[in-house]
Amino acid sequence: MSEDIIVIDANILKNFMRDVYIGLGVPKEDAKIIADVLITSDLRGIESHGIQRCKMYYDRIKQGIYEINTKIDVIKDGPTTALWDGNCGMGHVIAYKAMETAIEKAKKYGLGAVAVRNSTHFGIAGYYSLMAINEGMIGFTVTNARPSIPPTFGVEPMLGTNPLTVGAPTDEDFPFLIDCATSIIQRGKVEVYSRINKPLPENTVIDDKGEILTDPNKVLEEMIHRKAALLPLGGKGEDTAGYKGYGYATVVELLSAALQNGIYLRDTLGIEENGIKRLKVGHFFLAINIDNFAGLDSFKKTAGNIMRGLRSAKKDPKAERIYTAGEKEYVAKIERKKKGIPLNKSLQNDIRIMQQEQGLDQYKFPF
Repeated sequence: MSEDIIVIDANILKNFMRDVYIGLGVPKEDAKIIADVLITSDLRGIESHGIQRCKMYYDRIKQGIYEINTKIDVIKDGPTTALWDGNCGMGHVIAYKAMETAIEKAKKYGLGAVAVRNSTHFGIAGYYSLMAINEGMIGFTVTNARPSIPPTFGVEPMLGTNPLTVGAPTDEDFPFLIDCATSIIQRGKVEVYSRINKPLPENTVIDDKGEILTDPNKVLEEMIHRKAALLPLGGKGEDTAGYKGYGYATVVELLSAALQNGIYLRDTLGIEENGIKRLKVGHFFLAINIDNFAGLDSFKKTAGNIMRGLRSAKKDPKAERIYTAGEKEYVAKIERKKKGIPLNKSLQNDIRIMQQEQGLDQYKFPF
């Protein structure tokens, strides 16, 4: 591990983030939800959406982009469905309550779905699918985001990284959980590469002339001016089926905007309201109660057999082993709960700034 990396206990970081948001006026229970979403990301090894995002939310709250008191309006409510307006509150809180509601509906009727408009960035989509998994259900979570992905044969970013996230319980120690963007690389990962001064993998980002970019600092700068775009799953053009990632990103946009009568495409860059640029997005949550189908025990056994079957496949001689979705994150969580969360110099600096501004002197960080 680099000498620049400091490892901090996960509970200390979680409490620190909670206190940071409480210091900004976020209600205590809401701050606890936000901190739990962020630390869950770090524990699962998804560094792009953990404490790295803490200061982004911090700055947006200070700028008035997000409302610290999350007010949810229920526009429609039925036995299995609901439509909500998040009023630019904290996305994590809105998403948590939306999936909680979807789960409650699924417990009664087998299925529960909640569509949300006028929400904000909610962290890792997988957190909310895990909520359903923990209740013995299949969890499905999607959200749109600021434009990052170009349409196939285009160079202008139009769709967000738009994660398509599905999770299900198994009879193993960990569930199946696929939580990833519909782009090859997401903005948060570009930010990680920028923080550690490492070039991006080839064929992941293009400029407005269709040329490949690998300098993460240049990419982040050009994205501000809409002169860089993250390629969809499958890559550039049709030769490696980039239209598939483009198509799935569009599915997410439909589920995150059309169902809700929410904003989409270029409007996710920000809407001016009373002199403040609001960064609005939409979400969709679905919980499927497995007991209403084959039954939970039967499902978990079959799901586990599928996972074990996949891992038993003949592997590439150059590979150590085969994994199934959610397994690496489970392993990371075990290790990071014991050893802590690694923080690079850039993140250490972010923490120092927030600590000093909020007067959180009770935290004695070794940097």
